Amino acid sequence: MPYHILAINPGSTSTKVATYIDDKPEFTRTIEHTPEELAQFGSVIDQFHWRKGLIAEALIAEGIDPRSFDAVIGRGGIMSPVESGVYVVNDDLVHDLMHARMQHASNLGALIARDFADETGVPSYIADPVVVDEMMPYARISGSPLLPRESIFHALNQKSVARLYARECGKRYEDLNLIVCHMGGGITVSAHRRGRVIDTTNALDGCGPFSPERSGSLPPGPLIHLCFSGKYTEEELMKMVHGAGGLMAHLGTTSVPEVLDRIQARDLHAMLILRAMCYTISKEIGAMSIALKGDVDAILLTGGIAHSKRVTDFIADHVDFIAPIYVYPGENELRALADNALAVLRGERKAKVYESKTAEDPSQINDREKPSSLRDWLLGAINTQATIPGTSIRQYLRKWRRRDR
Repeated sequence: MPYHILAINPGSTSTKVATYIDDKPEFTRTIEHTPEELAQFGSVIDQFHWRKGLIAEALIAEGIDPRSFDAVIGRGGIMSPVESGVYVVNDDLVHDLMHARMQHASNLGALIARDFADETGVPSYIADPVVVDEMMPYARISGSPLLPRESIFHALNQKSVARLYARECGKRYEDLNLIVCHMGGGITVSAHRRGRVIDTTNALDGCGPFSPERSGSLPPGPLIHLCFSGKYTEEELMKMVHGAGGLMAHLGTTSVPEVLDRIQARDLHAMLILRAMCYTISKEIGAMSIALKGDVDAILLTGGIAHSKRVTDFIADHVDFIAPIYVYPGENELRALADNALAVLRGERKAKVYESKTAEDPSQINDREKPSSLRDWLLGAINTQATIPGTSIRQYLRKWRRRDR
């Protein structure tokens, strides 16, 4: 019997939903949300029952029984950093999304998926959330120990496109070195080394290239002066970095097609700003080639902006000396979610178990805290065992062997 899968992708202004029978799309819908509708909720989590109800109504209107699915998969949100993969939506995951350090619509994906799945006793999953963290230890270090670099990027689409490219060239994703650039409202550029993202830009916090709505990396000195100028509130400055930066700040729009129309009408300022954005993207691609020591099999350009040949040609002009360039316009995160769920249902991939990593539990050591030597690692294990009864040094040794050297 074929598998019936429901995929859910909540965004800031819409909820995307699709159903699949095995790998064949059955129904796809984008439910748009107006600012007035969203304004009635005090927080993103408060939107849970409303968005779930809209999805149920859309399925019923299409004649699809919400209780007919073999699995439900949602977009992953802001939780503890994890390795790439498919994760069961368990109580730890629900707790961390309910108490996430950052409000984000993606936090609703797993919660809604779990609720639909629990109604009929089928499994619920997430796959490759934005907090996938496979970075090299020294890629985390910034110039201040107070401000480590974090891995937050378009993991779902980047991993999906990387695997698609691997299939098309008859190779395994785990055998390739790739630079993948997702270009949408936010832009992330990542170095994929043999199936792991060893370095990436963090678009959510404003690092890397600027984008249609985000500022990208800014000069720190002038930014600090701006913060203490008294002219802006903290909320206004955060908005400047994420939401009202980039093309919006320079040109008053987040629409790349609109900017291209202005250029067509001989708007030289619009041309300058768009070229500047593409230039910052190209520089980050160059930086990721260093992370891969110049051993790059391909550069993959994806996301909505990749529909523009003018943009992709400009970037290619700057970076095609590094590796061949392949363009995968748009993003199909619903398809990527469904493919991940199907792989688990078919037994081709094993679902992982999410464990909350709280600051109060030193036994949950993440990559940011990995020491540089086995001796330091063992000392940390012994100290932890002394303070937390039952913590096994053998567990720490297993973690040491698995860690990315």
